[in-house]
Amino acid sequence: MKGTQQSIPKVDMPKASVEALIKNSPIASVISNPRLQDNPIVASNQAFSDLTGYGADFIIGRNCRFLAGPSTEPWLTDEIRRGVREHKPVLVEILNYKKDGTPFQNAVLVAPLFDDEGELEFFLGSQVEIESDGPSLAKARRMRATEIVKDLSKRQREVLKYIAKGLLNKQIAHELGLSERTIKMHRAILMKRLDVPSAADMVRLAVEAGM
Repeated sequence: MKGTQQSIPKVDMPKASVEALIKNSPIASVISNPRLQDNPIVASNQAFSDLTGYGADFIIGRNCRFLAGPSTEPWLTDEIRRGVREHKPVLVEILNYKKDGTPFQNAVLVAPLFDDEGELEFFLGSQVEIESDGPSLAKARRMRATEIVKDLSKRQREVLKYIAKGLLNKQIAHELGLSERTIKMHRAILMKRLDVPSAADMVRLAVEAGM
């Protein structure tokens, strides 16, 4: 049984650069704001609507728990909550439900995104549907991601590791003792090497690779 809300609070939309993280991604993705009550979704892409059947008018302002249903595994929900609470990326395969009530196995990633001061600003959430009678898609994606990442240089892997943690170019530059311009260069190279269409896809691939 899906949770409902009597009223959906008005939320401020994220800055354009954050929306751009998911806009062009073929993976169903949302951005939520933990600084607002109940960590509501403030941006979603078309792939998310295509996967779940919900339109943006319904999605925006709600916590992503509306995808839960009667057979959603509570221990996996707790695992997601732990990642949110500890501000760490988490990837789980969980049973969710589409708008029409159809259950589907969902490989869910939730990852933190930090601001220039290192404070938690948003969470990135992305979902990939898994065929119920097929092998674990998350496992297959992890194997593929690991194979891709192992061919990166040591420096590229370092940069990707911090990207997966949700750090911005300025913060990564500080951590590695490099210029912000150098980090921007590495990020652009990584996008090409990893063959991903958006920053959100790069974050997901890094987490799938265990970074």
